[in-house]
Amino acid sequence: MIELQKDPFEKAVLVALKTSRVTRDTVDEHLDELEELALTAGAVAVKKFIQDRSGYDSAYFIGTGKVEEIKQYVEDNNINLVIFDDDLSPVQLRNLEKAINKKIVDRSALILDIFAKHASTNEAKTQVELAQLLYYLPRLTRQWTHLSKQYAGVGTKGPGETQIETDRRLVRDRIAMLRQRLKKIEGQRETQTARRKELLRISLVGYTNAGKSTLFNLLTGAGILAEDKLFATLDSTTRTLQLENSVNAIISDTVGFIRKLPHHLVASFRSTLREVREADIILHIIDASHPFFEDHIQVVDETLKSLECNTKPVIKVFNKIDKLDNTAELEYIRQNFDLSVSLSAATGLNVHALIEMISSLATSGFAEETVTLPIEKSFLIARIRNIADILEETYLDTGVTLRYRVSNANLEIARNILHG
Repeated sequence: MIELQKDPFEKAVLVALKTSRVTRDTVDEHLDELEELALTAGAVAVKKFIQDRSGYDSAYFIGTGKVEEIKQYVEDNNINLVIFDDDLSPVQLRNLEKAINKKIVDRSALILDIFAKHASTNEAKTQVELAQLLYYLPRLTRQWTHLSKQYAGVGTKGPGETQIETDRRLVRDRIAMLRQRLKKIEGQRETQTARRKELLRISLVGYTNAGKSTLFNLLTGAGILAEDKLFATLDSTTRTLQLENSVNAIISDTVGFIRKLPHHLVASFRSTLREVREADIILHIIDASHPFFEDHIQVVDETLKSLECNTKPVIKVFNKIDKLDNTAELEYIRQNFDLSVSLSAATGLNVHALIEMISSLATSGFAEETVTLPIEKSFLIARIRNIADILEETYLDTGVTLRYRVSNANLEIARNILHG
């Protein structure tokens, strides 16, 4: 973990590259978000640098003239941290550190540092450490020699190895160990969720700081941490939810998404995000008061697609409407987003409409079917698992009997897979 917070707040400058493919407003919004990320990590931004050029420089990401400008500024103003809004290659990182002679952090490293600071459970700490090691392995210099203490003794250094090669091997060994630990955790989660398969499962997702935890508390009375800050929630929390018509459901709060989320982090949080992948209904929480909320929607939709959750029923929940200045914005949402509801989790305004929508979808939006497949077609179960919830699998000498719950939207797809 990179330590950003030495003084109460460490001074930093932020750097972004504007190409012809993005507008200046978009770059400004990205830098505003980067500033908030830096503050969450323990650094305060004192200046922002934007370079407008056709593409990135392979050696420094930005041009050499801008590198010199940043170097002069940080030296004159006693600043020791430079944060880039995009990921840097190992070569770019080394070149920038050598040229500017200050600590260089890219967006992924900053997000990983925030996750490390907020991780409280053993699972979250393991997930974050794995993501950090996978990120830093190709950027390894000589900062990992402390790991040798955990693997001291005979056999820890091969003949002819340099120190850097030894360090890399130690990191790879620890990565393998952490993966085994997470595999065991995921197996435990499978055992826990197997007992809840008969209940409807709902998962809250959304851009970080959209108000998921506040809404979760309102719906369930869970009392979990709900701060107005990025990534306040890392561990998934599950509670029961009483819907209308005596329908019981399991609802889960999950970690927030963000643009340019490090892919190692998504992979490491696989067991936590299992709640999303196995949900029957996804509630996509959106901060309706944010000027770029449609960009946030796109980021979350793309993340759901990467998790293979894009075929599930999704209710778009436009939160924080108490902060909107006029009704025109609400009308725009109503006209442009199907299967959506607008509310305020902070005040409770219109939350009953969300309950009604979930209840309606729960009672009329799903079908449950049973089918028997010959043994030679049992491989189709893996395909069904991507679009449906497997309630029961019974293996017999002649075949396998499968009972599954699927949304009406995917019912014909499931039937075609099994009978086509």
